[in-house]
Amino acid sequence: MSSLLSGLAQLQSVENRLRAAKAKLARCRRSVVLQENRIRTEENTLNAKKEELQLTRIQSDRLELDLKGRDQQIAKLRAALNTAKTNKEYASLLTILNTTKADNSKVEIQILELMKAIEADEAECQKSRDEIDAQKEKLNQVRKDAEASAEALQNEVESVQVEWDEAASMITPEALEIFKRVADTYDGQAVVDVEEQEGRSSVYSCTGCFMSITNESVNLLMTRDEIIRCANCTRILVLKKTKK
Repeated sequence: MSSLLSGLAQLQSVENRLRAAKAKLARCRRSVVLQENRIRTEENTLNAKKEELQLTRIQSDRLELDLKGRDQQIAKLRAALNTAKTNKEYASLLTILNTTKADNSKVEIQILELMKAIEADEAECQKSRDEIDAQKEKLNQVRKDAEASAEALQNEVESVQVEWDEAASMITPEALEIFKRVADTYDGQAVVDVEEQEGRSSVYSCTGCFMSITNESVNLLMTRDEIIRCANCTRILVLKKTKK
C-alpha cells in the first residue's frame, strides 16, 4: 500500500468528517437565523395589515362625516317642507329629501361593511401579535438550544481539525495543494475509489464521475506511489483497497 495514496485516502476520510461537523455547526446556527426570519416576516405582515386597517378607518371616518352632513341636510329639508308655499315647491323638496334619504342608506351600508372589515382586521392583527409573541418565546429557546449545541459542535470541529492537520502534515506540500484544490471544486470529495465494473473484467471506472479509467492508470496506481487523476473529473484516484 503506497504511503502517499494511503495518506491522501486517510486525509479524505478526515476531510469528510470535518466538513460534516462544520455543516452541523452551520445548521445549528442557521436555526436561530431562520427563527428570526419567521418573526421578521410575521412583523412585516402585521405592519402591512395595520396600514390597511388605518386606511379603512380613515375611509370610514370620512363616510361618517359625510353622513353627518347629509343628516343635517335632511333636517333642513324637513323644515323647508313645513314652510313650502306651493305644491310644486313641496313636491320638489320631497323628491330631494327622499333621494337624500336613499343616498344616506347606501352610505350607512358602506359604513357597516367598513366596520365589519375593521373588526376583522383588528382580530387578525391581534392574532399576529399573539403569534409574534409565541415565536419570540420560541426564539429564546432556539437560541439557548443552539448555544448549547454550538459549543459541543465547535469542540467537535476543532477536534477533527486537529486530526486533519495531523493527516495533512503527512502529505507533501505539492500533493496537499492538489488535494485542497480538488476538494474545493467537489465539495470536499477530492479522493475517490477506482472500482472494477460489475460483470466486466479489467474494466474500471471512477466512482466520482463514473467514467471509465484506462488500464494504464490502474497499473500506475498498483505500481507507483504518485497521484493519478481522473481524466474526466480530475479527482485523485485510489484503488478501493487503499481508501479507508
